[in-house]
Amino acid sequence: MVITKIYPTTHFIKAYKSLPEEIKLRAKKREKIFKTNPFDPRLKTHKLKGRLRDYWSYSVDYQYRILFRFINDETVLYYDIGTHSVYK
Repeated sequence: MVITKIYPTTHFIKAYKSLPEEIKLRAKKREKIFKTNPFDPRLKTHKLKGRLRDYWSYSVDYQYRILFRFINDETVLYYDIGTHSVYK
């Protein structure tokens, strides 16, 4: 599976802009990995549970996550980026 299209929500864009520059750089590096293989072990991609059961998450680093949904095999919608608070 290769991701060819990523659509960020306005909420994601706003959250991304407020991140420290170092985290933005890490997020860009992780996104490159994500596009070639969304389930690369370095990303720790996992399906969420409970009220977020339709969403997935992958790690930018130990603290930061990207919350997203698969639209199809090639397209993803980014919903949020941040610490574990993105799950609330």
